[in-house]
Amino acid sequence: LHSDQDKGDGSLKYILSGDGAGTLFIIDEKTGDIHATRRIDREEKAFYTLRAQAINRRTLRPVEPESEFVIKIHDINDNEPTFPEKIYTASVPEMSVVGTSVVQVTATDADDPSYGNSARIIYSILQGQPYFSVEPETGIIRTALPNMNRENREQYQVVIQAKDMGGQMGGLSGTTTVNITLTDVNDNPPRFPQSTIHLRIPESSPVGTAIGSVKATDADTGKNAEVEYRIIDGDGTDMFDIVTQKDTQEGIITVRKPLDYEMRRLYTLKVEAENTHVDPRFYYLGPFKDSTIVKISVEDVDEPPVFSRSSYLFEVHEDIELGTIIGTVMARDPDSASSPIRFSLDRHTDLDRIFNIHSGNGSIYTSKPLDRELSQWHNLSVIAAEINNPKDATRVPVYVRILDVNDNAPQFAVFYDTFVCENARAGQLIQTISAVDKDDPLGGQKFFFSLAAVNPNFTVQDNEDNTARILTRRNGFSRHEISTYLLPVVISDNDYPIQSSTGTLTIRVCACDSRGNMQSCSAEALLLPAGLSTGALVAILLCIIILLVIVVLFAALKRQRKKEPLILSKEDIRDNIVSYNDEGGGEEDTQAFDIGTLRNPAAIEDKKLRRDIIPETLFVSRRTPSAPDNTDVRDFINQRLKEHDTDPSAPPYDSLATYAYEGNDSIAESLSSLESGTTEGDQNYDYLREWGPRFNKLAEMYGGGESDKDTS
Repeated sequence: LHSDQDKGDGSLKYILSGDGAGTLFIIDEKTGDIHATRRIDREEKAFYTLRAQAINRRTLRPVEPESEFVIKIHDINDNEPTFPEKIYTASVPEMSVVGTSVVQVTATDADDPSYGNSARIIYSILQGQPYFSVEPETGIIRTALPNMNRENREQYQVVIQAKDMGGQMGGLSGTTTVNITLTDVNDNPPRFPQSTIHLRIPESSPVGTAIGSVKATDADTGKNAEVEYRIIDGDGTDMFDIVTQKDTQEGIITVRKPLDYEMRRLYTLKVEAENTHVDPRFYYLGPFKDSTIVKISVEDVDEPPVFSRSSYLFEVHEDIELGTIIGTVMARDPDSASSPIRFSLDRHTDLDRIFNIHSGNGSIYTSKPLDRELSQWHNLSVIAAEINNPKDATRVPVYVRILDVNDNAPQFAVFYDTFVCENARAGQLIQTISAVDKDDPLGGQKFFFSLAAVNPNFTVQDNEDNTARILTRRNGFSRHEISTYLLPVVISDNDYPIQSSTGTLTIRVCACDSRGNMQSCSAEALLLPAGLSTGALVAILLCIIILLVIVVLFAALKRQRKKEPLILSKEDIRDNIVSYNDEGGGEEDTQAFDIGTLRNPAAIEDKKLRRDIIPETLFVSRRTPSAPDNTDVRDFINQRLKEHDTDPSAPPYDSLATYAYEGNDSIAESLSSLESGTTEGDQNYDYLREWGPRFNKLAEMYGGGESDKDTS
């Protein structure tokens, strides 16, 4: 910058303000030259607006008005083209025609497109030829080869270059990668790997059983590989079905009708597999279907017998004789061996054993009388099994209908409580009766009513509708003379053979009012038990329970009392041992013990029964004669001891008898080893061997010791 007022004497000073002044741009105060302090990037800012002014250095006053100017940055090619994505993903259908658009890639250049060719981009393909090409100006990638097959190669990687300066030498460039996938189209038909498939199935397989599967392979994927299977030909089209399994794309062959090895052993089917989604563009590649031959062999199985019918119905009259055949079931062995068959009845269906069956020919006959009135239908189950293999058995239902025979006489429908008023007149209706019959004739029930004998008091009039009226034949009845009349009525049916019965009406004579309402009767024709209500029954049961509880408590209390001991002692010994916690005065103490009591048994109380136990036998208490005063105490005690030994009711059955008398020394010497040890002389124990086998051990112990001592 230079001012017209600048004379070059340094009196003026230039100052700069605005965008980047002092940082990016500086001005020489003396000369006004503007300099850049660092490299300028147009992509950061394309122009800067600055203001400059010349002032007097001494007064600092402007010598000219402030001027504004713009610094514009000219672009150079310092930025290469860039793609927004480093890797692109695209797809194109296989078998596409040449030039099919795949994807468009676009690069950007930060340089100024309006200045030179710095931002002019040209696209080219570096990798991916000859399969794909790219348009230089637009960056659209297109197919370059026809009939690219996904089944041969599915993935491709294409590298695209974008170069500025119009693609000329010296231009900057950038690249990106495009991963291209060929998508599937239905250009491959299904194919069976085998021309003939063999399957086997047992003849006993039920309908719906899966025999096996067939599968045609298709190089396509997804819905383009979906296949539908069907049976198009063969001699087993009516015996088998095929179902397409969607998840596995297999054809499952199933049994449609029951198989029979004896009828046919081999079936041949022609199975076809066809694509369900066919692309019309590829019809020229041929039919999208294939076929194979499936041969099915039926295997022989030992089958159970087969009845001639699925069920049997027999009708028989209830009056047939025992052993009469009511029908025959027939069965055969379907196997080629034709084994003999044994018939039997399932007794769970004939618990009363009314029927039986001949095991050889299947004839069913009666073993007990039939009664239609008890059971009109009998549902039996007959079992047919091979004699050689009883496990192979078949059942068939047999329905036996019992036909009616007129074997039951009609009876009164209900019990009739009939009365006649004392003031009744002749011809007055006192009762209407009806009858029932257990039989069921084809023409319906028809009953006839009559009297067993002529009755002067009453008559019966048949209404011819299975009812009859009981009428009086005279005027006036007296309950004081006759309180009850018995009227026999004969009831007959009209079926063959005719059945009849006699029912007796009990007619009471009662006092009635003027309207014929009964007031009182001298005698009741029938006493009906009075019904008890539920509350009364509950009350009776409660009373019975309370009484039982009282009896049980009383018995338990009584038993507890019997168990109480008579004498309570500090030491728990037997009940009849009494403990006195004092010491006697010895033999010379005549005050503590009265010898006269022993000598005078009459002074002792009568013998009392023990309360702590129950003796097995009760004996009459015996009086022991008293001993004279001069009898020695020893003789007296010996006499009492002998009496106790011979008395079965005396102790010790549960007691302890103590005699306070020592007596003389025993004639038998002591066997104590303590005493024998102090004896100076040797003792002979040979007599122990003579005492029997029980003393052998003792004899060995003592006898052996002596012998050893002698030998030593």
